[in-house]
Amino acid sequence: MKQDRRFNRVRPSGNVSRTASIIIDPKSPVIGCNVVDYSAGGACLELTPGKPLPNRFELLYAGSKKKCRLVWAKGPRVGVSF
Repeated sequence: MKQDRRFNRVRPSGNVSRTASIIIDPKSPVIGCNVVDYSAGGACLELTPGKPLPNRFELLYAGSKKKCRLVWAKGPRVGVSF
C-alpha cells in the first residue's frame, strides 16, 4: 500500500539516537520515548503505555526542540506533526 506523504520518513540508524524527550510543561518531569521514524513535518513516537499526552507539547530530539501537535494515537505509538 503506497501512501502519499508531503515528506519522506526515515528511521533513525547509525549514530542517530532513537531516544527523545517529551516536554509537557517546564515544571513537569520529561517523558522518555523512542523515535520510530521522522521527517521534516512530523514523527512517529513510541511511548510507555498509560502515559496520556496533551494535544500540544515539545519534543527534544537530536539536540533540537520542536513544538508538536498530536495527530493520531494507536496503542503505544503516536503520530505528531511539527
